[in-house]
Amino acid sequence: MRENLHRFLRAARGAGVRVSPAESIDAMRAVSKVGFADRGVLRDTFLLTLAKSQDEKRALGECFDLFFSQPEPAQDTAEENKADNSEQADSDAGSDSSSESGGGEQAENLGPLAQMLLSQDRNAISAAIANASGAASLSNIRYFTQRGIFSGRILDAMGIQRLRDDLDNLTATNPALAERLQAALDGLRGTVRDTVSQALLLYGREETENLRNEILRNAPLARIEPRQVEQMRALIRQIARRLRERYSKPRKRQRRGHLDVRRTLRRNAAWGGVPFLTAWKRKHRDRPKIVALCDVSGSVARVSDFFLLLIHSLHEVVDDVRSFAFSGHLIEVSDILEEKSPEAAMAEIMSKVGFGSSDYGNSLADFEKGWMDAITPQTTVIVLGDARSNNLDPRADILRRIAERSKRLVWLNPEGRMTWGFGDSEMPRYATFCSVVRQCATAQQLERAVSDIVATYQ
Repeated sequence: MRENLHRFLRAARGAGVRVSPAESIDAMRAVSKVGFADRGVLRDTFLLTLAKSQDEKRALGECFDLFFSQPEPAQDTAEENKADNSEQADSDAGSDSSSESGGGEQAENLGPLAQMLLSQDRNAISAAIANASGAASLSNIRYFTQRGIFSGRILDAMGIQRLRDDLDNLTATNPALAERLQAALDGLRGTVRDTVSQALLLYGREETENLRNEILRNAPLARIEPRQVEQMRALIRQIARRLRERYSKPRKRQRRGHLDVRRTLRRNAAWGGVPFLTAWKRKHRDRPKIVALCDVSGSVARVSDFFLLLIHSLHEVVDDVRSFAFSGHLIEVSDILEEKSPEAAMAEIMSKVGFGSSDYGNSLADFEKGWMDAITPQTTVIVLGDARSNNLDPRADILRRIAERSKRLVWLNPEGRMTWGFGDSEMPRYATFCSVVRQCATAQQLERAVSDIVATYQ
């Protein structure tokens, strides 16, 4: 049973439930107290010890129901055949008794698997499939293309080779019994296929999710199909969570500083060196500030959602972030991103300034007029947009003044570099004043760019 618990915890991680080694130990200790007799109590025990949110409770509950629901062995027509044979036995007892005695002698000479199938012992068949699944390492299944391989391994472990020989012998000597055995074998194959499919859902989900995410990470954001939008949003949320986990803890640790061993020992000399009082080395760091300007016009409408999701994550990673959105004019959206969920914030921002005709010159003028004082020598300015101003005045002079006042100016462009400077693109002119210019056409490029920006403050 301990091995089953290990497999369940592995399946739970694949379902998206974050389970640490310490939590696994706590769960197993709790299970040792409540036992396995009551399935409902066991389920609640896992939910209480492992799940840390409503989403994880839902995912863990579905994983539990799937893991502990074993496919039932298929019931073939053997029982009906038995009933028909018994009716014939009443009419012709002599001939049937002789054939039954001969069939019984033949059944005794069959292999264990054949006898199990003919007896229709469901508990024995389920136990045999479970043991064969363990011998075939079914928990190692990862891809749907492996279903046939593992089905064959399970059947081999159950003794399918001996069963084939028994079928060949019975076909020549007792066709009726051979027909019953073939029908039982077909049912067994179906049950094994169901078992393998269940294992694929349990253990292959994480690998399938990783493969799908890897494809999405490298897919152009502007060409995401409508059916993939929600998947991409989930991927962006994962990227944002990784940014929070990666940079929040180091920032807290560095605010506290590192232990100064020499000063600590000198300070505690009166107590024989026992460190009652500690001394810390603190390195002065400029307070990080980020100003993000996000283009939400119609030309980048397909990627602006993903830009806003990343900007939303910056508010949770960096202390001082001011965010702005623009198309024809510019507004501040910091309060919206801080107070509302990502979906609600994006909907409100797009309703106010989204999907319009882009005018970078007028938007930069709005920023200079209303919020230029937000930029200090410690500020990193991030512009997310395609730099297409519809042949209007780009006001590159304002961008130059922003670059002169800030620590650095970073431009993230969702278009390919080959298109910069063509048509109404002002990217070459803007790039002159930028410290960093990057193409961010995919989620992977966007993650790397934002990660590099945040890392400079750690």
